Amino acid sequence: MAGMVVDLRSDTVTRPTPEMREAMVRAEVGDDVLDHDPTTLALEEKVAALLGKESALFFPSGVQANQTALAVHGRAGTEVVLEAGAHIFNYEEGAGAALSGLQLRPVHTDDGLLTADLVREAIRPDSPYIHPTSLIALENTHNGAGGKILPFTTMQAIRDVAREWRLPVHLDGARLWHACAETGLSPREYGSLADTVMVCLSKGLGAPVGSLLAGPGDLMKKAWRVRRRLGGGMRQSGFLAAAGIYAMDHHLERLAEDHARARFLAEGSAEIPGVSVVPPETNIVMLDLEDPAVSVDSVLAAMVAEGVLMVRFGPRRLRAVTHLDLDDEGVERAVAVLSRAVEESA
Repeated sequence: MAGMVVDLRSDTVTRPTPEMREAMVRAEVGDDVLDHDPTTLALEEKVAALLGKESALFFPSGVQANQTALAVHGRAGTEVVLEAGAHIFNYEEGAGAALSGLQLRPVHTDDGLLTADLVREAIRPDSPYIHPTSLIALENTHNGAGGKILPFTTMQAIRDVAREWRLPVHLDGARLWHACAETGLSPREYGSLADTVMVCLSKGLGAPVGSLLAGPGDLMKKAWRVRRRLGGGMRQSGFLAAAGIYAMDHHLERLAEDHARARFLAEGSAEIPGVSVVPPETNIVMLDLEDPAVSVDSVLAAMVAEGVLMVRFGPRRLRAVTHLDLDDEGVERAVAVLSRAVEESA
C-alpha cells in the first residue's frame, strides 16, 4: 500500500472490482423507459423482495430517490418531520421545498437519534391555522451522527406514532446494509417499519452508481412518473444494474470487515494526544481535534501530502469512512499519518 492513496473521505470512492466490471460487460440490456431493461428489472425485483416490498425502482442517486419519496408522500404546503442532522435536511439542496413545496421540520437531538416522544411532539396538531404534517422521515444508519444505528425498537415506536396519526414513514436507508450487518436484523425487518425505503448500492456495497426506492406498487407507479420528471429515466441502465446485482450477491457479508477496520482506526486514533474519537458503530469514524492551537486545515493538508484523505465534518471534526477498497495496512498508515500531522500542526 506504500505510495498509494488511502482515501477515507467516503465509502462512495470505491471502484468496481474486476468481477463487477465483467458482470457489467455481460449484462443483458434493453430500454428501461420504453419497456423495461431486463437486468434493471431483475435488480428491482431482488431489492423489493429483500426489503419485503411490493415494488422497487432503480435511481441514479440516493438524493433523487429520497426526493421522489417526499414527492409521492407529501403535499405542497405540508411538513416533513425528521432529525436535524438528517441527510435529507442538510445535504439535498433544499429539494423538498424547491421541488415539492414541502417544509422540513428538523428535530434536534444530542445523538442524532429520533425517539417516538420527540416525533409525537413535532407532529402538528389538527388546526385550521397550522399547516399539517404529511410525512415522517428516518435515517438508518445516520451519516451525520457518525453512522449510528437507529435502534429497531425505537423505529417500531416511531412507526406506531405514525400509524396513530395516519402518517406515512420514509426510511433513508443509504447505509441500511450496515445496520443489518451490525445488528443481524434483516432488511425485511427494517423495511417492515417504513412505507418506503431508499437503499444505496454505491456506498458500502461498492457499485459505481445507483440507489433504489421500494414500497407499495401503486405508490411506485407514481414514483416512476416523478423519477422521469426529475430526469431519472434511464435507457440501457442494465449495465449499471448489473453492478448492483453483483454487489448484493458478493459484498453484503463483507460489510463486517469495514466495521472492524473502523474500530481499528478509532482505537489507533484515540491514542494520539489531542485527538478524541466517537466510538463507531458501523463504518464511519468521527475524530475531534481538541487543541485549539492545532489547525484543522493544516492537519488535512499534511495528510494529503502523505496520501491520506479525510474530510472536515465540523469546526474541529474530521470524518473517516472505511470501505471495500481499504485494507488493514491502509488503516495502519492512516493512523500513523494522522499522528504525525497532528504533532506537526501543534
